[in-house]
Amino acid sequence: MAHRIGIIGGDGIGPEVVAEAMKVLDAAGVEYTPVAFDLGGARYLRDGEVLPDADLEAIRGCDAVMLGAVGTPDVPPGVIERGLLLRLRFELDLYANVRPFVAGSSALNDGVDMIVVRENTEGTYAGEGGFLRKGTPREVATQGSVNTRFGVERCVRHAFELAQARERNHVTLVHKTNVLTFAGDLWERTFGIVATEFPRTGTAYHHVDAACIYLVQDPGRYDVIVTDNLFGDILTDLGGAISGGIGRAASANLNPDRSGPSLFEPVHGSAPDIAGTGKADPRAAITSAVMMLDFLGETEAAQRVRDAVANSEDMTGTTSELGDAIAERVQA
Repeated sequence: MAHRIGIIGGDGIGPEVVAEAMKVLDAAGVEYTPVAFDLGGARYLRDGEVLPDADLEAIRGCDAVMLGAVGTPDVPPGVIERGLLLRLRFELDLYANVRPFVAGSSALNDGVDMIVVRENTEGTYAGEGGFLRKGTPREVATQGSVNTRFGVERCVRHAFELAQARERNHVTLVHKTNVLTFAGDLWERTFGIVATEFPRTGTAYHHVDAACIYLVQDPGRYDVIVTDNLFGDILTDLGGAISGGIGRAASANLNPDRSGPSLFEPVHGSAPDIAGTGKADPRAAITSAVMMLDFLGETEAAQRVRDAVANSEDMTGTTSELGDAIAERVQA
């Protein structure tokens, strides 16, 4: 049965890298029906729309969504991020942001083999806060962090479930419990309770500042990290930097309950400065597509593509040439 895959190419290099990801899926023989959506900064600048309700409902009817990258310098900060990316996360209940990191030959440290599970619908990104006396010398801005036992528990449990399928079977909670004594306490207590359901899984706790040091000095100590929305955003960019570059980092925004489609995207931005030059590396998008195939149950095709990407360290060329070369290895 063909999968119904929504495709949001977006802006800048987004359409270019998504095109290569879908090229590789074609080479793997995956049956799917593409459903294209014109969303992103260009759409907003053209007609003032970010995510119309009709498009959102059509996305709900997909089995999965591939997203390239969105955003242009001409759109004010926050418009696309909140109106499109965060709205999709909230509306589709994409509560687990999963980002794997495995070092390639170009990495700063070859000991990287980990997954970061970031809570994706709460924390400081939930939008709680506001201004008082905005634009005056006495202006006040507040930004709250929303943490619920329900939201924390399901994210932590997903991290433990992922760890169980890995050889090391270990989960580290990262937070800042010594200062964020309310949110941190909720996370730590919930982590401890869920851990009792997984007696064979090793556990640890690190403050986020210490975790940043460890990621640089000794990333091999980590197997699965679980953390809140803001800390996860920061740690995963660092994880990309130490494992071959942010341009190679893939991600999945998952609805593990499958009450709606999950969304898969490379971590890099739209990079408008290199759009159309053929300089964009499509491997982050292709690896995101691998995660999508795994989630859709296409495990054999996913493994063939994963192997082809893993064996692509020697490859050079334009965006399209890299996609062609990986597609050829998938078919070989």
